[in-house]
Amino acid sequence: MYQQLNKFQLPANFRSRSGWYVQLWWIVQSLLFKTSPQFMYGWRRFLMRAFGAKIGKGVILRPTMHTQFPWEVTIGDYSWIGDEVVLYSLGAIKIGNNVVISQRSYLCTGTHDYLKDNFEILRQEIVVEDECWLATDVYVGPGVTIGKGTVVGARASVFKSLPGNKICTGSPARAVRDRIPGGESAE
Repeated sequence: MYQQLNKFQLPANFRSRSGWYVQLWWIVQSLLFKTSPQFMYGWRRFLMRAFGAKIGKGVILRPTMHTQFPWEVTIGDYSWIGDEVVLYSLGAIKIGNNVVISQRSYLCTGTHDYLKDNFEILRQEIVVEDECWLATDVYVGPGVTIGKGTVVGARASVFKSLPGNKICTGSPARAVRDRIPGGESAE
């Protein structure tokens, strides 16, 4: 057999918080975060910080974004997290300064060890360095680092780390050219 799910167990202290605390966040996220008017960025920053997220100044969090465990999330100054973005933060997600994560993107820090019959769950950090732009509907997998200044094109899938100062597209994402700071617009 490939996997026997009756053998699956969550690792001890998997959520880094008690079950009631996790449930409280999910209630707060549903009732207070997602229903807040669009312009209430400060309110959403406050809620995330109240649950342990490290959120920089001037961060824009759209009300339809979602995070599993905010205490695993760090977002630098003046970054934007778009509509329907999922920060699936089973493990740490570190987003730098002046980063744009566009609508419907999905950053996933969790996976399973498919080689073990107990289908062990794994958490691997994601890092998006300063001045990156993840365009609409980008998937970023566990253990990935996206280098400073890199642009990841719409609907790309990032399974391996990407170097800095590149334009990357496709599935799997790969560098197609350099990004030149202050240079000419895309072709």
